[in-house]
Amino acid sequence: MRVSLRYVGDSGFQIGIGEDIGVHQSTVSRTVTNVITRIVQKSNIWIRFPTSCEDLHNAKNKWQEKFNFPSAIGAIDCTHIPILKPFIHADEYVNRKNFARINVQATCNSNEEFTSVDVSWPGSVHNSWIWKNSDIYNVIKWNRARAVLLRDCGYGIAPWLMTPFRIAETAEQRSYNRLFTRERVIIERCFGQLKQRFPILHNKIRVDTEKVPSLVMSCFILHNVAKHLNDEEIHNQHAADYAAREVNSEQMQYQELFMFIQIYKLCRYMLKKDV
Repeated sequence: MRVSLRYVGDSGFQIGIGEDIGVHQSTVSRTVTNVITRIVQKSNIWIRFPTSCEDLHNAKNKWQEKFNFPSAIGAIDCTHIPILKPFIHADEYVNRKNFARINVQATCNSNEEFTSVDVSWPGSVHNSWIWKNSDIYNVIKWNRARAVLLRDCGYGIAPWLMTPFRIAETAEQRSYNRLFTRERVIIERCFGQLKQRFPILHNKIRVDTEKVPSLVMSCFILHNVAKHLNDEEIHNQHAADYAAREVNSEQMQYQELFMFIQIYKLCRYMLKKDV
């Protein structure tokens, strides 16, 4: 357990973690793989997108309790996760900034819980392609509850996908954009919390490419577990900004200890309870 905690809550160097704890790198790799596999097996319990009319109506009502956008059930966006450049099909993973990444699509609800996660795409794939080939595309497209997701302007507007006006020319359009921006930013907050809780998603994942999706998915699951347990909130600041803050060594040690304790609680809850 301790090995896995250090791995997802650290910079992702298995050799360094093994030396600190007193085990071989192969033991670190095997332990992390086993724990992550057990966590990912629970993904259908902890990450659920509303599919029935009843679930969709409930999601709309919960959104309305906190926000104002009519018929919304959540927000959707993609985030890039840094990885080691693979030897095979390397160009597929290089994004437009020339970095090796995977492109992860996720949706979230009003409680800042992830309701769907797609970790199967390399960094060169455009967000719109991922969206149109995702499982939730047809779910939301053909839903009879007239539910909508909030998305940035990289997509065309649709009855089930709302985006801001690229050029807001009227007072009504500007008012719409202000409302939209205030509510869609929830998905950015979720990504920020996720990457602060699990720094490996911000620094670089240093495992074989085929192991990356499960590792990333396990972090999304543990984020939802944290919400379920009402775990202490991490600041709603993007991980890159958070990492750039100037802190002294004492503050840094406290932050690392706090993060370690959080992840420890989440993993124990996941692996000890039959949930």
